[in-house]
Amino acid sequence: MAIRETGKWSRESWRAKPIQQVPVYPDASVLTAVEKQLRGYPPLVFAGEARRLKSELGKVADGKAFLLQGGDCAESFAEFHPDNIRDTFRVLLQMAVVLTFGGAVPIVKVGRLAGQFAKPRSSSDETIGGVTLPSYRGDNINGPEFTAEARTPDPKRMVQAYNQSAATLNLLRAFAQGGYADLHKVHQWTLGFMTDAATAEKYKRFADRIQETLEFMEACGLTGDTVPQIRETELYTSHEALLLPYEEAMCRNDSTTGQWYGCSAHMLWLGERTRQPDHAHVEFMRGIQNPLGVKVGPKTTPEELLTLCDLLNPQNESGRLTVITRMGAERLAEHLPTLVRAVQREGRKIVWVCDPMHANTVKSSTGYKTRQFDRILSEVRAFFAVHRAEGTHPGGVHFELTGKDVTECVGGTQAITEASLADRYHTHCDPRLNASQSLELAFLIAEALKEERVLQKKDRLAAAS
Repeated sequence: MAIRETGKWSRESWRAKPIQQVPVYPDASVLTAVEKQLRGYPPLVFAGEARRLKSELGKVADGKAFLLQGGDCAESFAEFHPDNIRDTFRVLLQMAVVLTFGGAVPIVKVGRLAGQFAKPRSSSDETIGGVTLPSYRGDNINGPEFTAEARTPDPKRMVQAYNQSAATLNLLRAFAQGGYADLHKVHQWTLGFMTDAATAEKYKRFADRIQETLEFMEACGLTGDTVPQIRETELYTSHEALLLPYEEAMCRNDSTTGQWYGCSAHMLWLGERTRQPDHAHVEFMRGIQNPLGVKVGPKTTPEELLTLCDLLNPQNESGRLTVITRMGAERLAEHLPTLVRAVQREGRKIVWVCDPMHANTVKSSTGYKTRQFDRILSEVRAFFAVHRAEGTHPGGVHFELTGKDVTECVGGTQAITEASLADRYHTHCDPRLNASQSLELAFLIAEALKEERVLQKKDRLAAAS
């Protein structure tokens, strides 16, 4: 497939393209002033960190690692608290150690953290009681309260989002490198938020096995002092690159390579509503050197996906592009094989990731937007089954989750029902998996990874004979 002519790129070239999902600010001069202010701020992440993540994702693309991507559906100013950051980090740690130990595969951890503020909307307006106001688009754009003042887009919110992201990143780095992630603390990660007795007991038995392994390693001279991976970890950040004035302001030229990087997060992704090849969001993303993601649904054609591969990964770099499917279990089983075959036929190097959350959102009988645990699990299983059938690597999962004990998704071993959704329904946008549900999924995915490894070994032995 021929690479299309894309023209010269600059960090401002997106402004000449059609654009969707952007707010209308009432005062352009205030927006310009905020953009100038942000351009003078330090980067939130560094180019070298983004390159490391691309290298790690290259291993995922080659079938040698697995991506765990998760975090809040939309971060908020009101719930900004170190305990919330710690608890989300903690559940990601738990999931990663279960996947690593149970699946015997390195886990690349990427959080939906420190920048996941803006949300796409199906309508630009919302009407309640005969009153029509702009839709809530995320805390870095406007407020969730249904008042004219709160719903008016305010550019100054981008500065608050930057400051909150910087503080979040500072704490995450301290947790990851300062001893909290030490595998010797694997038992302590459960304290205070593991509410499901069955899952907690399963995790305890799992942690006991890890502790025994660590003791054996120490007897062999392998300690946290000699093997840093035992006492520290690497956590990268990501978010949807929706608010382009903010993303452009955070774009920096790397002095060591002369290339441009989006320095608001290590990885940025495009949503289904903003991946038009000739529009502004694709134009901006194609020029930055970060690892990129793009979400695709059941209506995505092979031609559309290959065009996005051309634009976003013209050099066919391993680890550069992650394709995140969001289709629903039945539709995924029907449509994903066609996409996988087209990518394989053209020799494109991508990471395949399953987002089983967004195509499984329903409205409960009690009026709450929710997701069913069994439907989420079914889509993950279908994702693994398709890749097994096609001989490709199921590269990762992408969850909306929280470390808090919320009741937003029904089902799981906690047996959350529609009637109990109101107990602790705290999300500002979409329903999230809680800590117990997230860990339960991690155990099930670890089994799928283990099964994949066994089948691959059988295939190698059969080929050798």
